[in-house]
Amino acid sequence: MNGLVAPPGRCPDTRGWVDVHARSTTIQAQSSSIDDGIAYMRNDLMPELENIDGYVGISLLVDRESGRCIITAAYETEDAMNAAAEKANQLRSRAAEIFGGNVEKVEPWEIGVLHRDHQSADGCCVRATWIKVPPDQANRAIDFYKTSVLPSLEGLEGFCSSSLLIDRSSGRAVSSTTFDSRGAMERNREQAKELRNTRTRELGADVLDIGEFELALAHLRVPEMA
Repeated sequence: MNGLVAPPGRCPDTRGWVDVHARSTTIQAQSSSIDDGIAYMRNDLMPELENIDGYVGISLLVDRESGRCIITAAYETEDAMNAAAEKANQLRSRAAEIFGGNVEKVEPWEIGVLHRDHQSADGCCVRATWIKVPPDQANRAIDFYKTSVLPSLEGLEGFCSSSLLIDRSSGRAVSSTTFDSRGAMERNREQAKELRNTRTRELGADVLDIGEFELALAHLRVPEMA
């Protein structure tokens, strides 16, 4: 998730400019079934997704204490994401069954920013912050994230990568920052809180929710977008 400047929601790869979108699925799982769910995603769901045109990767965030699990699949274009909706729905239903829970919500996003300092590894964790901005301020929010938020996040202990996903129609967005270990994430929690309070005030955004997760799967081929 160096230094590449691209229009919001677009990034170059070897095939040209790609309008990258993602769909996230939040499942309220049974904690005892989470390992089975991770295994299902790795062994069954991911190979199925590889057969979908325009699919460019997936991630899975897991909170074992609360049971909240978030699956995010990325696609080269919004059209590709929409074309995969029926297949994704089938896979989503099966995943919820294996996780022993229910699908709480499904959300489409534009990937506005994606920056990696280095690749994630086993033991990485993610802090996600959901915010809301006025829908007509989406471009400003993306630019602000690139110029003001990212440089501050990079200074946090254990920083690995960060992304901003946004829904232009509603103004909802989610910032996800990956850290090398849970210990690093816990130690930078207060510093991150101060940063969040300052930057959301400067942006004029409302914080809707905050979560901390284990990064159970991360197989994204989305290029740098920062």
